[in-house]
Amino acid sequence: MERIRSKNWYETADGSKRGYIEPARLKELWFHTGTACNLSCDFCLEGSGPGDQRLGLVKLADVEPFIHEALELGVEQFSFTGGEPFLAKDLVKILQFASAHKPCLVLTNGTEALQKRIDQLDVLRDSPNPVSFRVSLDSPVEAEHDAGRGEGNFRSALEGIRMLQSRGFQVSIARHMQPDEDKDSVENAYRELFRVQGIHHDVAFVAFPDFLPPGSNGSGPDISTNCMTQYHTEESRASFMCAFSKMVVKQDGQMRVYACTLVDDDREYDMGGFIREALDARISMKHHRCFSCFKYGSSCSEI
Repeated sequence: MERIRSKNWYETADGSKRGYIEPARLKELWFHTGTACNLSCDFCLEGSGPGDQRLGLVKLADVEPFIHEALELGVEQFSFTGGEPFLAKDLVKILQFASAHKPCLVLTNGTEALQKRIDQLDVLRDSPNPVSFRVSLDSPVEAEHDAGRGEGNFRSALEGIRMLQSRGFQVSIARHMQPDEDKDSVENAYRELFRVQGIHHDVAFVAFPDFLPPGSNGSGPDISTNCMTQYHTEESRASFMCAFSKMVVKQDGQMRVYACTLVDDDREYDMGGFIREALDARISMKHHRCFSCFKYGSSCSEI
């Protein structure tokens, strides 16, 4: 039975029918490990910081049932985000369990929390499926990265990348996207930085616009049903994250399934306590971050 949601879920401000996505399948299941982080960045889309408890730190027992359910549904990959996932004490145990079944991806800032536990990752090198990491490096310019994350964290993130690569783990880079940027020029600047720093520079990049902190209203226009059919095809709509992925969070002590990784600050996107029921729910394009997917094709996924 469909949940009771606000009028805004179904209609735009001018009364048009709201754009939506129909989930097609489960390719990727995300776990939010908790909003606690060792850094405090004013641009953070999760509002994370030291001791933050908006979303709770997960344990192995929390995620096991969802891993089993996802496997029954044909999931292809498990991915983990935060906060900083390495603040979750059970993270390595969780990765051991999940990578026994499917490939895993972990998002990290690559700094102190990761580096303190780097030796614990050795057990993952023999996993049946690979565990890879995406390190946040906002800019190839040290001063620009540290302006948002704090002095010294650019060099610390580079060291984290070196540590992961030296152990044989695949590393990709999360970076900031600037309006009207020259994508090739920006990514070439990163690769030159990595060459100078002795880091393998044949890496994938995932670029993100400014998603704004939790609870922000954003400034993008409303997305109507007409917009979704006029500017997007059935094929392109299937590439929206909410069409093929879901995210599990620990909220008020309960494990909940959200529509995607970008909307956990709005409880209307709580799709229930089971992945199956979340896959049956039509997803409204009412969140301001939905416009980034609509305009840029923004996606946290690498599959």
